[in-house]
Amino acid sequence: MSPAVLISDLSFSWPDGEPVFDGLDLTIGTGRTALVGTNGSGKSTLLRLVTGALAPSRGTVRVEGTLGYLPQDLTLDAARTVDDVLGIAATRRALAAIERGGADPALYATVGDDWNVDDRARETLDRLGLGHVGLDRPVGALSGGEAVLLGLAGQLLRRPHVLLLDEPTNNLDVAGRRRLSETVAAWSGVLLLVSHDRELLDLVDQVVDLRDGGVRVFGGTFSEYEVALAVEQEAAQRAVRAAEGDVRRQRRELADAHVKLARRVRYGQKMWDNKREPKAVMSERRRQAQVSAGKHRGLHEDRLADARERLASAEEAVRDDAPIRIDLPATAVPGARRVLSIRDAVLRNGAPINLDVYGPERVALLGTNGSGKTTLLSALAGRLPADAGMVDVAVPVRLLPQRLDVLDDDLSIVANVRRLAPTADENAIRARLARFLFRGARAERPVGTLSGGERFRATLAALLLAEPAPQLLLLDEPTNNLDLASVRQLSESLAAYRGALMIASHDLGFLRTLGINRWLYLDGVLRNASR
Repeated sequence: MSPAVLISDLSFSWPDGEPVFDGLDLTIGTGRTALVGTNGSGKSTLLRLVTGALAPSRGTVRVEGTLGYLPQDLTLDAARTVDDVLGIAATRRALAAIERGGADPALYATVGDDWNVDDRARETLDRLGLGHVGLDRPVGALSGGEAVLLGLAGQLLRRPHVLLLDEPTNNLDVAGRRRLSETVAAWSGVLLLVSHDRELLDLVDQVVDLRDGGVRVFGGTFSEYEVALAVEQEAAQRAVRAAEGDVRRQRRELADAHVKLARRVRYGQKMWDNKREPKAVMSERRRQAQVSAGKHRGLHEDRLADARERLASAEEAVRDDAPIRIDLPATAVPGARRVLSIRDAVLRNGAPINLDVYGPERVALLGTNGSGKTTLLSALAGRLPADAGMVDVAVPVRLLPQRLDVLDDDLSIVANVRRLAPTADENAIRARLARFLFRGARAERPVGTLSGGERFRATLAALLLAEPAPQLLLLDEPTNNLDLASVRQLSESLAAYRGALMIASHDLGFLRTLGINRWLYLDGVLRNASR
């Protein structure tokens, strides 16, 4: 058979009984397929079921051909060597033994036909921008982005028929993302991709939308999928409005029916009281009137029930990826106010940095992995002192770090916000959290139980609602591990932010949505960049 992923009647639940899939059917053939869905919808879980890391409670998952997998959180032992991660260490050792005169048949069996393994490895590493990395080098000496590319190189060297990539752009700089995109564009087998990177998603041939434990398949790129989805959702909204109108109409007609029936009852009682006709005749008329009234009332109640069912059905077709609605006047910074000044600051033995930011400027901080972007943000947040020079922040500042380790996992969302805003009224906190989509009981959930997107939203809410209100907001790779709905919600919330922003990110598509008015590039020295 041709390479493929074949999923039939798949069901899976977590140990606590929470269902993820129930009777899922899906076939992924040759080509590039994007798997999209909100955080918690089961994208990474589905990939792990395909790899066999998880076992379904019912149904089958079959892979035709060899399988490669690059997980979202790639963890590599720092002591391992590059050739070990690439899966060629045993082959290289066997080759070295043969070159020293070894004649053991097991050595030749280990090498097989791979006599040019070093050349293949070097070619693959060069293609991914890792030409400077030696095959005997320890993995611990690599940056996070280099480790991701090394993991991808290992998969490419194995030449799998089916390749699964889970958020492969995490920790990659702009150059790394470009090389990853080139790899995806050139892939000729089966590729199943989970990503929030729009530019990468626009390289796929089809989109599989994972929602509520089921899937829908759209042909085309992600942008084409969005257009089709927007048309579909507009029609769904119209259907909801029509169904709401029908419900209102049926309610009015039922109310009118009750009024008419009440009039009939009063008229019948008046006739009975006046006894203008024989008692038997009047009793029969009363009985017939009651039967007729019951049928009439029942007809309108049935129509109202049907209208409500149509409304419920229409509402199910409308997605609930609600936008964040916030207003943050306390974060506003006047245009002429100095926000920060850096004078000849040396951070961890880097080159001296000079920088001034005034008013509500929006600054994008670019640079390769390991260039010092996180270090600079940490210094501005007061977490790291300068080795020399001066770092002066003149307004309240908050940092959203990559690890999202600002909140206490054991406390509720409300309690975490209260820690950062101790004088705020409880009702005010809850009202503001509702604008971040944490309403009612949701605001009482412990942070440790939240999904990745929910945790990000809770962290952002806590920082923006803190006392004093932050007039300088620092974000370090904020789109890492976010689904597309969460990225959109982040863009919406930052649109309402009135202070100064500095954002370190490799995601150019996301940065372009924020109205960035100043682009900086850090690579040894800090300089202006044009984007």
